[in-house]
Amino acid sequence: MKTVTVLSSLILAASCLQAQTLPSQPPPGIKGEVLETQNVGSYTYLRLKTSDGEVWAAVPSTSVQKGAQVTIGNATTMRNFESKTLKKNFDSIVFGQIVDPNAKATAPHGSATAAPAATPLAKVAKASGPDARTVAEVVASKAALNSKTVLVRGQVVKVNLGIMGKNWLHLQDGSGSAADGSNDLLVTTLDRVAVGDVVNARGRVRTDLNLGGGYAFAVLIEDATVRK
Repeated sequence: MKTVTVLSSLILAASCLQAQTLPSQPPPGIKGEVLETQNVGSYTYLRLKTSDGEVWAAVPSTSVQKGAQVTIGNATTMRNFESKTLKKNFDSIVFGQIVDPNAKATAPHGSATAAPAATPLAKVAKASGPDARTVAEVVASKAALNSKTVLVRGQVVKVNLGIMGKNWLHLQDGSGSAADGSNDLLVTTLDRVAVGDVVNARGRVRTDLNLGGGYAFAVLIEDATVRK
């Protein structure tokens, strides 16, 4: 399953920012000198001088000084992006978090670790209850489960925190197959978790989302409540 880092409906609901196109695949990270900062709502916009030229970035609201050297981790590039609050159009802007490139643990509150995805556990016990499903069951029964609430227990193997006011998680529980993507489930949530956590995620199934630009997604769980 491809990684989704933004859904148009969630962007509109979560902030005053509006994307005109879908994000490109995330770069490994952006390093540069801060040339300019602008604080708007829950975001800090940074104009950076990098080895590839100037780049605009947006991170969760923070205090950073002009001239500082920063690394933007968990980065996602948006094309043709309009900030209504700044009244500015960006040909390209990177959304992510300021991280310590040498950190091995979670960065300070308001930013996120740039650690690689976790090695999933061999098996995670299925949640209990009438709406409990494994990752593979949600994928296989996506049509029947569309718009219904499910409970999935799994390990967080990948996470992007604070992107467009949401946290974006990938859960695996040992079911399904990597060959067809049935072993991995995308979840959006307001709850904060870390890579490696084993959690219960309860939310509404969305299926067959075609957002244009070649981005079509078979299934995900949105606006989930996530608990350890």
